[in-house]
Amino acid sequence: MTNQTFEQLKKTYESGRTRPLAWRRAQLNALRRLVTENRDAFVSSAMADLGKPAAETVLMELNLVAGEAQFVRNRLSLWTARHPKAMHWMLQPAAGWTIAEPKGVVLIISPWNYPVLLALEPMADALAAGNAVCLKPSELSPNTSKLLAELVPQYLDSEAVRVVEGGPKETGELLKCPFNHIFYTGGGHVGKIVMRAAAEHLTPVTLELGGKSPCFVDRTADINVAARRIAWGKFTNAGQTCVAPDYVLATSDVIEPLAGKIAEAVTRFFGSDPQHSDSFGRIINARHFDRLTALLPDPKSPATGRTVCGGNTRRDDLYIAPTVLLGVKPDALMMQEEIFGPILPILEVADAKAAVEFITARPRPLAAYAFTGSKRVRRMFEREVSCGALGFNLPLGHLISSWLPFGGVGASGMGSYHGKAGFLEFSHVKTVVGKPAVPDTLSLVYPPYDGLKKILISAVSHTPRVR
Repeated sequence: MTNQTFEQLKKTYESGRTRPLAWRRAQLNALRRLVTENRDAFVSSAMADLGKPAAETVLMELNLVAGEAQFVRNRLSLWTARHPKAMHWMLQPAAGWTIAEPKGVVLIISPWNYPVLLALEPMADALAAGNAVCLKPSELSPNTSKLLAELVPQYLDSEAVRVVEGGPKETGELLKCPFNHIFYTGGGHVGKIVMRAAAEHLTPVTLELGGKSPCFVDRTADINVAARRIAWGKFTNAGQTCVAPDYVLATSDVIEPLAGKIAEAVTRFFGSDPQHSDSFGRIINARHFDRLTALLPDPKSPATGRTVCGGNTRRDDLYIAPTVLLGVKPDALMMQEEIFGPILPILEVADAKAAVEFITARPRPLAAYAFTGSKRVRRMFEREVSCGALGFNLPLGHLISSWLPFGGVGASGMGSYHGKAGFLEFSHVKTVVGKPAVPDTLSLVYPPYDGLKKILISAVSHTPRVR
């Protein structure tokens, strides 16, 4: 079945159907209608899968997909045009240019935590680039997966865009097909499987993997604002966001008041009992619930920290309260892997330099954040911290903008998308050169290499190339 799907998409792409700008614009318009006209259905599916608040689904998923589709649609003429490039003087008269062409048949493997956004936003970029697309939604968000499988054929060209539902078996079968590009969002373990499978066909990949995104706070920051923004960035989607602050590093003079202010922000956002708040979600399933509760403080192990707020759980409701911890040691279990849930450890560091050393000693994160009023500290982070994106006094900000590339580095992934970056990620930028047949000025460098030709070639070798 999966091979048949690939062959159908390949046939459609090779027919040239997806290349015209009119087709691309029509698909992007349809994608925008898909999310706007089915808002209530997507809200319901996200609630069923993740207990996600309606406003959160609209703000962080549906609006972003609609905005991305509109953003790339409005810029297609510019991005697909020829872009002239200078040619070396020795080749004159001659012309050179680049043009973006679609890669072909693209596979998008989306995750469960933002099941609409991370399925349809990369799809918008792939369609803008003129590709045929196979979407594999996550089986861990079954209601949204089913809804996508129902709606996509109703709105988009069913011969050029297909949805394949299923679990690891179906994903494995898809990875055996020689796609022209694979886009995967998820964990590093599966990312390695995707990359190994892609290597069999020399297929380029985009990997959006996540990691432990750090957040630094010093005494020059506005602690009240920092606490509210960290709480918002961390506890949105119950902490199940790839660029959420994973842990906080704070100096000794702010660590206690910061923890208290974050706890106050939790109460302000979700009330005294977040379990009954309409604004706080749930953990995706029992397996992840058990993984997260195993990270909570153990009275017998001081390294796991003490609870400032939260810590209470309900397995039958897949509920873990927004939890803030102090006294967590760097060697604690929660500091060895991405938390990906509503648990926020706050660790003490001596200063910004110590924070940078702590961060750079670990795998490169998908995002890093610093709350500071110091220009010197900002420059230090910008210069020394390698990460997918860096936010000063703002978590998640780059996730929301189509103007900014979104992607990881090292262990947090490769490649980027959103806006023009996404269009280029799903395109091959082809170089084209041309030279008139007459006059044939290349005769000046044809063999045999003697006399004036030697002098000319020697002169050319000392001339810098045009940039």
